[in-house]
Amino acid sequence: MAFHIVLVEPEIPANTGNISRTCAATGTCLHLVRPLGFSTDDKALKRAGLDYWPSVKLEYHDSFADLKRLYPDGRFFCATTKAQKWYSDFEFRDGDFFVFGKETAGLPKEILEEHKDTCIKIPINGEVRSLNLSNSAAIILYEGLRQLQFKGLT
Repeated sequence: MAFHIVLVEPEIPANTGNISRTCAATGTCLHLVRPLGFSTDDKALKRAGLDYWPSVKLEYHDSFADLKRLYPDGRFFCATTKAQKWYSDFEFRDGDFFVFGKETAGLPKEILEEHKDTCIKIPINGEVRSLNLSNSAAIILYEGLRQLQFKGLT
């Protein structure tokens, strides 16, 4: 497994479903940090993930701190529009974590402060606040995969 995607308190089931499909297609582990803004039985979630759910490496965590305790050596890159560096400014390594916050508020301030040296952003113009969560996750994940020369993918 090359990378991990972490969704902290996701709110929109279709975004999580889309991200789960991307994770299944790339062998990426998906981490969902509670509370979730939907039931994992949600029809929109299942529809967006199609029939790929059995292929998703999925872990649930009661808090971001719990996740970090399980992976004490992990490198956590936090996606935020408030970052100073672009996602392409970093060299990613096998096993890195890409962390995304809830759609309406992003990541909590304390998580961003704890990871201030590894906060990343996707360049956008000033016309919009941010990109869709599932698009952002795919952009950053595929940059990491590109850097690893798409190891394990065909």
